[in-house]
Amino acid sequence: MLLAALLIPVASAPAAELRALVIPAGPLGRAVVALGRQANVSIGLTDPALARRDVPGLSGRMSVEAALARLLAGTGARHMAVDARTFRIFIDRAATVPARPDLRRAPAIAPTAPGDAPDIVVTALKRPVTLAAFPGSASVISGDDPAFAAGPRGSELLLGRLHTLTSTHFGPGRNKLFVRGIADSSFNGPTQATVGQYLGETRLNYNAPDPDLRLYDIDRIEVLPGPQGTLYGAGALGGIVRMVPNRPDTAATEGTATVGASTTRHGDPGMDAAAMLNLPVAADRLGLRLVGYGLVQGGYIDNPLTGARNINAARVQGGRAALGWAVDDEWRLTLAATGQRIRGDDAQSADRNGPPLTRAGAIDQPFANDYLLVDAVATRDWGEYRLVATTGLVRQKLIEVYDSTAPGGPPLRFSQRTRIDLMTGEVRLSRQTADGGPGWLIGASLVDNRSRQNRQLGPPGEPAALPGVGNEVFEATLFGEATLRPLDWLTVTAGGRAVRARLGGRPLDPVLFPDMGVPGFGMRADVRRNLAALLPSGAIAARLGRSALGFVRYQEGFRPGGLVPTAAFVTRFTSDRVRTVEAGIRYGQPDPGALDIQASAAFTRWTDIQADTIDLSGFPITANIGDGRIWTADLRIGWRPLPGLALEAAGLFNDSLVTDTLPSIIATPRARLPNVARWNGRASAEYRHDLGAGRTLRLNAALRYVGRSRLGIGPVLGEAQGGWTDVSAAARIGFGDHALTLSIANLLDATGNRFALGSPFTIVTNPQVTPLVPRTVRLGWDLRF
Repeated sequence: MLLAALLIPVASAPAAELRALVIPAGPLGRAVVALGRQANVSIGLTDPALARRDVPGLSGRMSVEAALARLLAGTGARHMAVDARTFRIFIDRAATVPARPDLRRAPAIAPTAPGDAPDIVVTALKRPVTLAAFPGSASVISGDDPAFAAGPRGSELLLGRLHTLTSTHFGPGRNKLFVRGIADSSFNGPTQATVGQYLGETRLNYNAPDPDLRLYDIDRIEVLPGPQGTLYGAGALGGIVRMVPNRPDTAATEGTATVGASTTRHGDPGMDAAAMLNLPVAADRLGLRLVGYGLVQGGYIDNPLTGARNINAARVQGGRAALGWAVDDEWRLTLAATGQRIRGDDAQSADRNGPPLTRAGAIDQPFANDYLLVDAVATRDWGEYRLVATTGLVRQKLIEVYDSTAPGGPPLRFSQRTRIDLMTGEVRLSRQTADGGPGWLIGASLVDNRSRQNRQLGPPGEPAALPGVGNEVFEATLFGEATLRPLDWLTVTAGGRAVRARLGGRPLDPVLFPDMGVPGFGMRADVRRNLAALLPSGAIAARLGRSALGFVRYQEGFRPGGLVPTAAFVTRFTSDRVRTVEAGIRYGQPDPGALDIQASAAFTRWTDIQADTIDLSGFPITANIGDGRIWTADLRIGWRPLPGLALEAAGLFNDSLVTDTLPSIIATPRARLPNVARWNGRASAEYRHDLGAGRTLRLNAALRYVGRSRLGIGPVLGEAQGGWTDVSAAARIGFGDHALTLSIANLLDATGNRFALGSPFTIVTNPQVTPLVPRTVRLGWDLRF
């Protein structure tokens, strides 16, 4: 019996016509509703169970036949054309439901018809807008990218893949990420991160370092340069990094496993293993997806003072569990938990003036990062409308130890323990047309972040407490954005975010100095104040022919202030604010035989810059160091001259300047921002070939250059760093459901200086560098079942 589950008005246009389609991933029933409305065709389902089966999203210009073929791949269903405008979907009794396609496997190389290649959809905009229509710069890394097969998949994967992304290099779980030149300082303190990091819909951190989650079972990663204040609020000065995991499948039982072994020149071997299992708990209704992993990174730094070798090994264990419930054809609920544990035996730095890859120290400098995220996401999709409600709870604990021994003095150990509790919630409603043009969204969000930082200094085993501090931030915001199309070739976008924040802070340990009557010094009581901000945004995009888009955008961002302990008392720092104007052009799509170009230039004004820095004795402090401005030029070119061959070259230019500096912190009246190289660049080549009989070959090589920068600002922190080149290569041979991978990192075995800091207490008496990880060769095997 035919169930007319869907009845869409019939139009006169034939279904074979190419149409601009944007179909979000989700239940098949919801997908064919969207397809029917966008293409003006009628689609019927013969079995109600089909409506609940998950299908991948798609976008681009294609026929209805092509769209249905993509949606139904792997579902055990087929479609039949009743006429040019009517289709019937039914279960294929002769076929079993195969495993869902693996987005991380190298597919067989097949030619793609011009105009039928899917567009890239940027979901970090909180509504599905195609990259071709987005008025701004963006980078999207697919889960099929070769970088995912090259070894342990943390933030180093992103740094090697994107020329616009840089970081500090204290070690896994301790670094700060920077996007396109918005960099405040090299140290971890109470200031809010300049880059907002998200796992799906949920925020990962607030005023904590990058948790460095391992990127297993990821669908895609999206990076938007900042500021992104309208959609993401405080803490998006530099931009957004959004990692989208593969979600639970309610129809198919599947799994993956990967193991690898590596050898590092001058160091110890390493190993890694990961597995994923997807189980339909209730067919077409409930699905469970489990991910687990563990890895050991071999050390390569020696300590000639103690005779210890390869002292800086690190271990990472973690996992993710997600339960997806397809409530009906429109509603879906996902509950997830993500956890990770990092342990490092010692710092990653070496003595600048000693033998390569050595550091003579009397004190070990271990570190630890424990991270836990629990979140829930509810979505409803009907036609062009989408409702999203999300809430997340984060607990993060970070332990850091630094050698603070003075030359010729007894061993001294400085330790810092930070605990962060973050709660976030957001509700938003959006509407987006099929061609990625006109649309709107409105929403509200809450953020409650509480952090505690305790510090100790003294001989090993006899530490003395130093002033600690607790900070609290509560934010309530309303935000909205709308895109209009006054002309066929022109879109105009405007938006804004209204923020109301309550800030609080208090000393946690005895303050050594009494209240001096000066605001911000010697505080013993709680300090609280309120803050309000309005963050407007606007953009104009113009279609320049069939293949090019020009755009101009304006965005703002800010970070609230807080309290920070110094060596003897607690001080305040105030809010800072970023305003950016960007103009650019995007040409072409990554189609076979095509050339695609993305170019932009931006000017940023940054007032009252918050920075975590150190005083003359090496103690970490936080202050508003001055104002700044940044000129940025960004260029990326992709070319696919032959089937299976993809070439890419990209470069970034930054010219930054800090003015009106705070004399008590910085003696230099004018200086460049820290960790911002004037030049960064990357070039890569990838080749895919179908060997026949289910075998595939994939080769790739990349060269990355990071220009020279400064560790910080002023005479103490003016150490030079950067100016290094990293070359990597990888090969992968697929044999149907399993594959072998060989990858080489730092092919030239360059030493370099990624980061000119080990311990802040010895930066003057014993300057240090952070070398590149020596040449590392990894052999891996992965399996899908």
